[in-house]
Amino acid sequence: MTDTKQRHIAILGSTGSIGTQAIDVVRAHPDQFVVEVLTANSNADLLIEQAALVRPNVVVICDETKYDQVFAALDPLNIKVYAGAAAVASVVQMDSIEMVLTAMVGYAGLLPTIKAIEAGKAIALANKETLVVAGELITQLAAEKGVNIYPVDSEHSAIFQCLVGEFHNPIEKIILTASGGPFRGKDRAFLETVTKAQALKHPNWTMGAKITIDSATLMNKGLEVIEAKWLFNLTPEQIEVVVHPQSIIHSLVQFEDGSMKAQMGLPDMRLPIQFALGYPNRLKSDFPRFDFRQFPSLTFEQPDLETFRNLQLAFDAMARGGNAPCVINAANEVAVDAFLHDRLSFLGISGVIEDCLNTVSFVENPAYTDYVATDTETRRVATEKIAKFVAASIGH
Repeated sequence: MTDTKQRHIAILGSTGSIGTQAIDVVRAHPDQFVVEVLTANSNADLLIEQAALVRPNVVVICDETKYDQVFAALDPLNIKVYAGAAAVASVVQMDSIEMVLTAMVGYAGLLPTIKAIEAGKAIALANKETLVVAGELITQLAAEKGVNIYPVDSEHSAIFQCLVGEFHNPIEKIILTASGGPFRGKDRAFLETVTKAQALKHPNWTMGAKITIDSATLMNKGLEVIEAKWLFNLTPEQIEVVVHPQSIIHSLVQFEDGSMKAQMGLPDMRLPIQFALGYPNRLKSDFPRFDFRQFPSLTFEQPDLETFRNLQLAFDAMARGGNAPCVINAANEVAVDAFLHDRLSFLGISGVIEDCLNTVSFVENPAYTDYVATDTETRRVATEKIAKFVAASIGH
């Protein structure tokens, strides 16, 4: 295939779980993809290794203290090197880029995604926080610019795959599946004492630490619920969550005639990554294949919203609208970081989020500046609440 047929892509967050698997996909299909840009937060060693493999035009290391190391390694390869968050938001606008895979973790992915859409780039979206924080702004901007957003999350990719050929048919509802995480079936008494090591052991998926904790608290599913609302233009009443421990059915769509479509496969993030990067074509892969004989039963159950409060809080924030989803995202990022640094209990995560949702100023129709202000205020409030928890625990 000639170069003109290849899709020129930028991978934001190339050293994370999604980014490294995207590199695998790209390297398996050199006739399909050319990597123009790689960005990483602070993992300079892996960024250098990746750049040597795929030879991008540009790399960006967000941690400016690592610039000299990356420059020294990659300048001899004629790869341009920049540093800092502003550089990420700038390079996504390069003329040579056709598609931007946003795989950065958390709120940091919002501004680069906005800049890429403004520049007319197709988006392969793995950064769910972008739509959680600013779904209305992002979807309106994408519509104005004629930009397509291709979901990379396995659940949203499943919905998207079920809708191909059905875009003219109204959706009655969608059902997002959740594995239930490592603590499925446990009660609050058990969760009071869980450790970071226990929470980081996901039964089916291999992900980064933050997303793995989100999966254990069911906040990951809550964020996906809000993301789905914007991706597929749904009302909160059209979105359900069901726990499916085997993670074989990745999500389902129910149409107005009552018929349902599901997308199935072994849990492997390379498949939704490849589908988004290659759409509308399904590219051949050597990924392991599903075998019904190995899964004699697929089971489903309702999520426990009382024990796993985060999922209910996400539904509440989605129903409230405005900047409420931005609040839960920022509060969750701060709370999960505190849990990972042994400064907050597992159940304390939802306590911090709920407190922030009740405390931070509500804005009904936020602009971008309101999202920035909300994120800043929420992080301050969450940090203060965690400090009080720590002080109280020391006092005891």
